[in-house]
Amino acid sequence: MHIQTETLAEEELSTISGYQTPSKQIQWLTDNHWEFVLTGARRPIVGRMYARMKLAGIQPCGVKAVAEAWTLDLSKVS
Repeated sequence: MHIQTETLAEEELSTISGYQTPSKQIQWLTDNHWEFVLTGARRPIVGRMYARMKLAGIQPCGVKAVAEAWTLDLSKVS
């Protein structure tokens, strides 16, 4: 059984971008408005869930998933 990691493998990124060279992958990701981070070796890293959403046509939201602060409102309780 193959266990997938949280980030795309180099081969998967090559398949999506069509390039094997990291500099070309970075250019493709930038041109196609994909979010990514660079390793110390300047290789792009893309999250697996993010890639799935992009490939499915779902626009990933840039908002952080943080719970809103709330307060208990007892004004309507008699």
